[in-house]
Amino acid sequence: MIRKKPKIENQVLDAEEQELEDALERGEFTSRMPREEALKMWRQAVRNTLRKKPITVRVQERDIAKIKAKALEQGIPYQTLVASILHRYASGRLKEEA
Repeated sequence: MIRKKPKIENQVLDAEEQELEDALERGEFTSRMPREEALKMWRQAVRNTLRKKPITVRVQERDIAKIKAKALEQGIPYQTLVASILHRYASGRLKEEA
């Protein structure tokens, strides 16, 4: 099977990612799981990841205004920014200042 590399402009891989990409292209990786079973597993993982639950939080107006301004600077909706901040905090990638 010939694997076509997706065309992504300005794609930058770090050394580890490039090493994995090269090994994949050399055919050094093989799946231990049947293809259909793997697809089923990954589809379920995506569904689990994409599930969202609405919440209600009381936040001071000035904080919302600042968040909206930062979201506007980044060109994203403010709810997306808030969800990103919560996700990074929950996953340990956003730390409290001491």
